[in-house]
Amino acid sequence: MTALKTPPNFATPKTAKLLMLRNISIFLFALAASGWINAQESDATNGSASSASAETTTQTSTPILQNGLAESRNRLPLLLRDVKVLLAEAMMADVNKDTLEVLYLLDRIFELLAEADQFGDMRPQDEEEFNRFEDSFVELYSHTFTTLNKVDGVVTADHLRMDITSMTEPLEVEMGSTQFTVIEDRDGHIPLVRNKKVDQFIEFFQTKGKAQFQIWLDRYSQYGTLINDILEEEGMPEELVFLAMIESGLNPRAYSRANASGMWQFIYTTGKEFGLKRTWYVDERRDPVKATHAAAQYLKGLYKEFDHWYLAMAAYNCGEGRIRRAIRIHQTTDFWQLHSLPRETRNYIPYYLAAAIICKSPDAYGFSMTNSQIDPFEFDLVNISQSADLTVIARSAGINLKTLKMYNPELRQSATPSEETYSLRIPKGRSETFYMNFSALPDDQKFAPQNIVHKVKRGESLWTISERYKVSIHDLAAVNKIKNRHKIRIGQKLTVPIKGGIPSDSGGPPGHYKVVYQVKRGDTLGHIAEDYGTRATQIRRWNNINYGEYIFPGQKLVLWIKG
Repeated sequence: MTALKTPPNFATPKTAKLLMLRNISIFLFALAASGWINAQESDATNGSASSASAETTTQTSTPILQNGLAESRNRLPLLLRDVKVLLAEAMMADVNKDTLEVLYLLDRIFELLAEADQFGDMRPQDEEEFNRFEDSFVELYSHTFTTLNKVDGVVTADHLRMDITSMTEPLEVEMGSTQFTVIEDRDGHIPLVRNKKVDQFIEFFQTKGKAQFQIWLDRYSQYGTLINDILEEEGMPEELVFLAMIESGLNPRAYSRANASGMWQFIYTTGKEFGLKRTWYVDERRDPVKATHAAAQYLKGLYKEFDHWYLAMAAYNCGEGRIRRAIRIHQTTDFWQLHSLPRETRNYIPYYLAAAIICKSPDAYGFSMTNSQIDPFEFDLVNISQSADLTVIARSAGINLKTLKMYNPELRQSATPSEETYSLRIPKGRSETFYMNFSALPDDQKFAPQNIVHKVKRGESLWTISERYKVSIHDLAAVNKIKNRHKIRIGQKLTVPIKGGIPSDSGGPPGHYKVVYQVKRGDTLGHIAEDYGTRATQIRRWNNINYGEYIFPGQKLVLWIKG
């Protein structure tokens, strides 16, 4: 796929919009030409794109092994198909100025890109296509989308570090003893020093990067105390909080081009090594508490090996192997003399030092931490014994859904996990209100997204089943805890996650009464809406059903009918 070029400045917004629509058309045509877009009927032509009569996908192309196992396809091309379609939808939403839809679609793209870490080694052609898409995606995100506030985006911290690495001019290397000015050097702390390179980054933060750095300082006001308390508990220097700052801007939902996620930017394999789970329900790399404990353990091991914090942090950036190799080549453990390290890593420590020095005395560098309106990240824990809908939880706690998700960034679905009792965070002082309201609700109002059970038949694979129910193959494998994702058993029962079921409002529109409708075979949202005198878009909103999601026989829908 050829990357779309960043459009130049246009004379009028109308001209820009027309060219954006043209680019989207080219983008969609390229996808269709590659066979990666299946035509779907729209709400306008058949009443609803969500049909309960969807038939099983043709199965003759999937081989059956002698032991009765059905072998799935290579999943990476399917993932690439999904993210490309989502990106096309995000571009169209951007043209229509639908910021919330753009944010939702981009978040879904980040989720799927992170899945690629779990597929093992890629085939060369797949890796080439994946890297080409990721480069194009970052370029589009950074320069094309007009509805987003770029300075507070999910890939901004990584992108900013890459930008500054490429724009800063290389400095002449001073052979022999490294020359620098010591700013702070205390026992049990990371020494802070200044040299020409550090000064170069400080100047950048004071000029071009000032607006972005102020956002990072605001987040430091929010998360700084929480992280420092964990670092102290782990016996680690408090200055390590600034490592998370340059990695992610202290954004728990940050995502990088290297498929790293969360405040501490763990890739899937490293996160798993240090106890961070990623399931259908959660991605613990995005949890500020769990990820900080994991990062402290990782950095503790790196410091034990290299016996210097600059080398430990450099290894956090580029890997232990490269640091060992550079030490052997240069016969020194002085970070400033390891000139064979990648340019990004050579800039990583000066970049870190610049951020740390500014944060120690922000007023001296033209910044302020006193004007922040963001409250510190303080919370109460409440235990949820079974999978519960986040909308219901938020309403019971007297907060909005956005606030609840902000306190629990590890949650990937609109519900708490179903496997075990889950400790959920709510704003401090809200636990008593929550328990009083939540316990008063009947169980049928606490339910999370619905599931249906599918029994695997001969000739089926995860791919054909996911196509039948219009769910992600990645989510289907995750919710069923399928480790060998290339094989499923005939007769095996799979849980298929179907979103929706709980209305987002505590009551319906004035003058309306509630009806619970059970979907029958052959139903569509359009037909149901016509029968009850409402609209398919309203039914979607009442039941948290996104566009493109199907309904199925037996599923219960809440309708509000005018009395």
